[in-house]
This record gives sequence, structure tokens and C-alpha cells, in this order.
Amino acid sequence: MPQPEIVISDIYKAFGDREVLKGISVNVERGSTLAVMGGSGSGKSVLLKHLVGLMLPDSGEVWVQGQRIDELSGKDLNASRLRIGYLFQGGALFDSLTVAENLDFVLRRHTTMNPVERREYIQNVIAWVNLPDVANQYPAELSGGQKKRIALARAIILNPDILLCDEPTTGLDPISVRTVSHLIMRLKAERGITSVAITHDLLCAEIIADNVAFIFEGKILQQGQLTELRSSEHPQLRDFFG
Repeated sequence: MPQPEIVISDIYKAFGDREVLKGISVNVERGSTLAVMGGSGSGKSVLLKHLVGLMLPDSGEVWVQGQRIDELSGKDLNASRLRIGYLFQGGALFDSLTVAENLDFVLRRHTTMNPVERREYIQNVIAWVNLPDVANQYPAELSGGQKKRIALARAIILNPDILLCDEPTTGLDPISVRTVSHLIMRLKAERGITSVAITHDLLCAEIIADNVAFIFEGKILQQGQLTELRSSEHPQLRDFFG
């Protein structure tokens, strides 16, 4: 039986006296999308950072593609990170670089493509996110939805196996929410990418999530399909889903 792509086993994380994660365990099957939901300060972003070794658990284990991430370092950790795309909440594009230069920055560091190959590849990637005409524009010239799509293009430009999304649709209008969410779905359908997305956006979760893990006060309160969580009688879930 194939192993899950991601295994988070009983992880705890505290900052001083503040316990943030209190025994979180969750598996993510290959080619599926897990939405992590919960209120502000519940530990969602801290959990996500453990998957790329940006944070280490105080106890517990984090496995990604059969490797224990919390025990990797140096070249091994860097190699694992290159198989993971990270879509940051604010996009994290370089304001002083054009769209093409933002994407080329990654390719120059991590591929052996020549300039002509890189230009052609970049054009293909931005066309894939339906923005073929913005290569020479700067982030400040883009709308919020366009910035998010270019940030997604950068996250997938090295063809990762896994995509981590920190609030992929926050601050976007409903049309842009649908656009970005459907692109995440296309990644699963066309490339078999495994995704973990932190989101409070119900529309986004409805579109992308195979399963949902709801975190409350550092613990997973309930896991399952979104319909199950929305119909739960648990007070915290009823308050969240309204």
C-alpha cells in the first residue's frame, strides 16, 4: 500500500511558555489537497512551516516523500525543499523586478537553462496561469488576483511534487478566488501535485479541498470532508462556519 506523501505525527511546538501546536497528527495522500482551517492564532502557519523545515517540532515527526524533514539539514534539506512549491500569503514578489525577472531569478539559481530557454519557459508558465501579456510588468502594475497568479507561477516553476499555500485567496474578490482555486485544482488534475492550503475562505475550500483539518487551540478538532465539518454540531465549528 503506498505511503502518504506527507505524514505529520504528534508534533508539538511552543514559543517560550506559549504552546502553539499540541500534538497534531495528519496525513496527506499523494495527489490530494488538504485544507487547513481555523481561527487566527490557532497554529496553521506554524504547521505549514514545519513541512519545509523552516521550523522544527519540539517533539513529534514530520515526513515528506518518505524523508523525515525535521532530521534533514544542508544539501538533503535543500533538495527536499526544491520539490516543494510555496505560495506565500502576500505573494512575496520582488517589487523591483518585472514578472519575468521574478521567475527568472528562480530558474537562474536552480536550473542549467540558457537565457533563451528560460525566456521561453517563463512565457509558457505565465500563459499557464492565463497572464501571457504581463512578463514586462512590475508587481505594482498588477491587480491583487494577478499578483497571486504570478506568485503561483513562481511556486510551480521548478515543477514541484508538493504545493504549500498560505492563504492563497486572502483579500481577493470572488472571481479571483475562483480563478486561483481552479488553477490549484488544475495542478492536481494535470500534474498530480499534492497540496496543503491554509485558508479561511470557504469558497476556496469548497473548490480545492479533498479533506479539511480544523485546528483549534493547537489541536485538530476535526478532520474530514468540508460538508462534514460544516454540518458539525461542535460549538467551535458552528461559530466558524456560521
